[in-house]
Amino acid sequence: MSAHAHAFTLISVRKAAGRTVSRRTTMSAVQPFTRTSIGSTLRIIEEPQRDVYWIHMHADLALAPGRACFSTRLVEDITGYQANLGQRLHSAGVLAPHVVLASDSDVFNLGGDLSLFCQLIREGDRARLLDYAQRCVRGVHAFHVGLGARAHSIALVQGNALGGGFEAALSCHTIIAEEGVMMGLPEVLFDLFPGMGAYSFMCQRISAQLAQKIMLEGTLYSAEQLLAMGLVDRVVPRGQGVAAVEQVIRESKRTPHAWAAMQQVRELTTAVPLEEMMRITEIWVDTAMQLGEKSLRTMDRLVRAQSRRSGLDAG
Repeated sequence: MSAHAHAFTLISVRKAAGRTVSRRTTMSAVQPFTRTSIGSTLRIIEEPQRDVYWIHMHADLALAPGRACFSTRLVEDITGYQANLGQRLHSAGVLAPHVVLASDSDVFNLGGDLSLFCQLIREGDRARLLDYAQRCVRGVHAFHVGLGARAHSIALVQGNALGGGFEAALSCHTIIAEEGVMMGLPEVLFDLFPGMGAYSFMCQRISAQLAQKIMLEGTLYSAEQLLAMGLVDRVVPRGQGVAAVEQVIRESKRTPHAWAAMQQVRELTTAVPLEEMMRITEIWVDTAMQLGEKSLRTMDRLVRAQSRRSGLDAG
């Protein structure tokens, strides 16, 4: 919370004697509040007086080590909050809200749950893999279309973003990265491709040829390189990411009607249809189900490397 200079109302939830207990600590008369809950993967900061909403992934990793990837729980928590917030913003008719996607981990997101992929592919469980992929697609698409409430989505990338993590950042309208952060799409290392929106989102910013090159080479790029390509909007010094987000928000508040209108224009002209993304992710699932043991062993090695880095027993 040191990154946010605002006072806030903290709602913490804990279990006591078999029941849930909420504790509210009010720190100022007008303030955002932080929402946490037992087992939640998210830390939410809501600032309704400014129409700014912060979604911090991997909040649970502060309590127990784990891989900062799109686990089933994280995907469920994100999509659940998106639906709730989108409905509230739409009902309230908020003019130009901002939704910020960030991370409480030292990485932004390492991508899809490779351990789950290996399990489902080995078991031949196409249905479960497709369900997981479609849930991921709905999540990134919601950021892409402003939660159905013409919200301006901002990705604050303060740590590495790989695979689906990079796709999540690309789904946002504005991408702010701190210096030295690495991003990329390494799926080709295990003979797969990024199937949760990477190609569609990149083609809105760069040429189709360059998007294909990035996907098929699997190279990791620095934030500075991605800025030069046009895939990142702003690169700021380490520790200055939140300040850069605040600057974008201040700029929008000076011309709120213009910003709101541009959200409508974007929806009309460049929004990627959900149906397109769903068809692509079916191709991804069918490709994944054909992977052989060599590719699966590569994924296993990556899982072990991620686990060691996270302080888990890699087995």
